[in-house]
Amino acid sequence: MINSENILNSAQLEKEIKNFVHDFCLEKHDIHTQQVIWNAPDGQAEKIKQLGIPKDGRPANEVVQKMMNEVYQYRGDSNHPRFFGFVPGPASSISWLGDIMTSAYNIHAGGSKLAPMVNCIEQEVLKWLCTQAEFGEKSGGVFVSGGSMANITALTAARDNKLTDETLHLGVAYISDQTHSSVAKGLRIIGIPNKRIRKIPTTPDFKINTEILEKTILDDKKAGLIPFVVIGTAGTTNTGSIDPFKAIAAICQKHNLWFHIDGAYGASVLLSPKYRHLLDGTELADSLSWDAHKWLFQTYGCAMVLVKDIQHLFHSFHVNPEYLKDVQGDREHINTWDIGMELTRPARGLKLWLTLQILGTDLIGSAIEHGFQLAYWAEDILKELPDWEIISPAQLAMINFRYAPKGLSNEQTDLLNEQISEKILESGYAAVFTTVLHGKTVLRICALHPETEKEDMEKTIHLLDTYGKELYKDMK
Repeated sequence: MINSENILNSAQLEKEIKNFVHDFCLEKHDIHTQQVIWNAPDGQAEKIKQLGIPKDGRPANEVVQKMMNEVYQYRGDSNHPRFFGFVPGPASSISWLGDIMTSAYNIHAGGSKLAPMVNCIEQEVLKWLCTQAEFGEKSGGVFVSGGSMANITALTAARDNKLTDETLHLGVAYISDQTHSSVAKGLRIIGIPNKRIRKIPTTPDFKINTEILEKTILDDKKAGLIPFVVIGTAGTTNTGSIDPFKAIAAICQKHNLWFHIDGAYGASVLLSPKYRHLLDGTELADSLSWDAHKWLFQTYGCAMVLVKDIQHLFHSFHVNPEYLKDVQGDREHINTWDIGMELTRPARGLKLWLTLQILGTDLIGSAIEHGFQLAYWAEDILKELPDWEIISPAQLAMINFRYAPKGLSNEQTDLLNEQISEKILESGYAAVFTTVLHGKTVLRICALHPETEKEDMEKTIHLLDTYGKELYKDMK
């Protein structure tokens, strides 16, 4: 006989739940004093593997402690104020609370009739976000797991709007050499091979070159191909650059292409009164991807794809199997399974709604603007130090730079900067990684955390400078 109480009833776990929440919150109180990177010791993976999958269960408190001490402990902590790598996702504790609540109720959020108020909240948030993008009355969207899914959802709508089954083999898409890799991956998944994905060079400031873009489109049309989509970026992963949206939109309108903006990182700037002008032209796009788990401080994964006309998503994703006929939606009660890839899905938008309700848009806008200031501080500090080069100036909370003392070859300078990154990661004080720009290995800071202070940035830069000098001395 199965003991269903042990399988489904959480009453026995109440103590463990309370203890975990208490311990986790306690850990967050002194986060500035903690390491940013926790490297697993040799043999840790083997230690976990040896636990196996038991035939008989183990005490809950024992397993929970094992996970906290042996699994979650070892990580790069993107919630840390000095995690400056990649595009970090510092999550608000409010979003975490929303995650707990949503997971606790375990709501099936695919259909409006299954969870009408959940659907209502998600649609209200999406409408509000569409308003921020100035997408108009016919607009709408759907919550997805992240930017990769948002991009492929929008690109599917673009394909179905501009191509047919008979012309799919002629379709051509246009990206830049700074476009996120998820876009090319998504294009391949929807049937556009690499040979019909044009990678347009960027200008010296890492924005797509629109003159080359239009010339390439014209060349493809002359060759009998069908250009169907251009992807611009609001905040490239490497440099935070913003493509010239108005110029791209004009080209797309002239040649009948779909215009998609990958705003996974930078679209959140629309909520900043001070900097939203940087995204002028967003309103001219046909679709926009937007990650709330980046600069809206949500836990993973919470992202949105917005379209100027919701019917384009419905056209691509609507199905009507017999087992869903009792829960069919309408224009007022949209089933998200009709406008996206997922049938069963969690209520991803509730935690964002909770965050907006508790914090308000003014505070979130200020937190976004703080990221800009952090990058400006970093640039000011670097300019005062000898032998440091600014490769891409501060923009959208991001800056690229490198240590370049005299007397080293390009290869030696590249190696030096790689070693500087390794040293600061080993120290545990901050996470600063490298990327490659114009053929040079550079250090890159992306600073989104609202609790990062000027002192954090100053000490990080000076620590990089110290490591640079030490390593350069050893190389001579």
